[in-house]
Amino acid sequence: MAGLVTAFGSGAMTNSIRDIGDAACILAIGTNTCQAHPVIALELVRAVRHDGKLIVANPREIGLVHFADRWLRQRPGSDVALLMGMMRVIVDEGLLDSAFIEERCENFAAFKESLKSFDLDTVERITGVPGEKVAEAARIYATNKPATILFAMGITQHSHGTDNVLAIANLAMLTGNIGKPSTGVNPLRGQNNVQGACDLGALPNVYPGYQAVTDPAIKEKFETAWGCSLDSSPGLALTEIFDAAYQGQIKAIYLIGENPVLSDPDANHVRASLKTLEFLVVQDIFLSETAQLADVVLPGVSFAEKDGTFTNTERRVQRVRKAIEPLGDSRPDWLITCQIAQRMGGQGFDFADPSQIMDEIARFTPSLGGITYHRLEEGGLQWPCPTQEHPGTPILHTQLFTRGKGRFTPLEYKPSMELPDDEYPLILTTERSLYQYHTGTMTRKVKGLNTIRGEELVEINPADASALGIADGEAVRVISRRGEVVARARVTEVSPVGVVCMDFHFAESPANVLTNPALDPVAKIPEFKVAAVRVEKNGHK
Repeated sequence: MAGLVTAFGSGAMTNSIRDIGDAACILAIGTNTCQAHPVIALELVRAVRHDGKLIVANPREIGLVHFADRWLRQRPGSDVALLMGMMRVIVDEGLLDSAFIEERCENFAAFKESLKSFDLDTVERITGVPGEKVAEAARIYATNKPATILFAMGITQHSHGTDNVLAIANLAMLTGNIGKPSTGVNPLRGQNNVQGACDLGALPNVYPGYQAVTDPAIKEKFETAWGCSLDSSPGLALTEIFDAAYQGQIKAIYLIGENPVLSDPDANHVRASLKTLEFLVVQDIFLSETAQLADVVLPGVSFAEKDGTFTNTERRVQRVRKAIEPLGDSRPDWLITCQIAQRMGGQGFDFADPSQIMDEIARFTPSLGGITYHRLEEGGLQWPCPTQEHPGTPILHTQLFTRGKGRFTPLEYKPSMELPDDEYPLILTTERSLYQYHTGTMTRKVKGLNTIRGEELVEINPADASALGIADGEAVRVISRRGEVVARARVTEVSPVGVVCMDFHFAESPANVLTNPALDPVAKIPEFKVAAVRVEKNGHK
């Protein structure tokens, strides 16, 4: 997400979670909030119960649909056309916020010209959503303020995911729904500290605080602080790393807290890439499917066995406090990393406590400059928090955008990289179950969760199931150009005709064997949400 930088900076939530429940209108697009973010979903329900309007844009009949004033069931991968169509209506009907645009934005004329390609007939043809429904949703969003937009990986995990996010940013600016309470552009993060990992430089093109590695002054600052020479070229994204390993360009990988054998697209290729390495280290709390391929496994610790911080989806830095001592010879990740660095001759890794690491972060990261463990004892702080007197920032862009003026971006519709054809006539999309988490490394060890949801289910529309002669509960094979898996069919109208859906929690039926590794050219995020497949009865050839 940090690659998706526009006027909105780092790709974090512009507003706070508590803001959502006070919104007069919510557009939830590409997010199955009840399943993936159930606590945040309570804020959406609170807004609806206080007469807030809810627009849900999702190909699947997710739980939020039952609270919605309007449900836009767009075809997977057609989000840009849908959003641009809404904006065409807002401009044509004079529902835009002209004063906000004039004062705080630029490039509006070029953007307005690009809307000419998105008349409602064209939008309906691309998205499958009736034009009048698109218009109704546009009017609701533009006339009920404050309005907020929530999105998740249903927006970003496309080969045009950057364009999807730019379209959302355009819509917020067009209506002046930014920089105010209960407005904003709000990506919902997928894991508990994924925001914090991005904030602290776990990306190939930035140092902590999204300071560009290509900036000579920033490079010099960190070289002086760390007493070393640093490369000014951005590194490889995760998916690029595995390709480079497969081609022999990378000889060793040190993998911490990740299970790409199940979580990354085209998983057979990932497994093959890892096997070409000369040396693989995996640091984790359980022996994951990826750890089973490692030359060395380093035992990390759970959240309950370490001190540190997590940064949640609303940019709130929060303390994590050790409740029990690490079990066996396991150690906190920071300590393992420091000890390895010291044995390799690294300087500056002699931290005695994670609070000292936070102090160093504050010294060299302006957006986190005022955050210390002492302050966090009294509660979390939302960055930017540049000084120790600063209270934190609940709402971003109240006066200026990160780049000064918000820039409207002209967009065009780009189809997904892999579309259905005669051989692979269905679209596979992926999501998460409420009852399992990510690759199941932790949750699949919980008996109760396995009782509720213990195996993969391929959700398929009754019309498609009938045409294929598939019964509910029957074992089926799902086949793409990259591989095949066996799972049980769940016949349900939750999935639209022509679309099947799987989770990726189950090693026995690894959905990411099927998914497409095509990347967004800017953010380098894979197209998990659209892959062409066919479904057959198990055993059918």
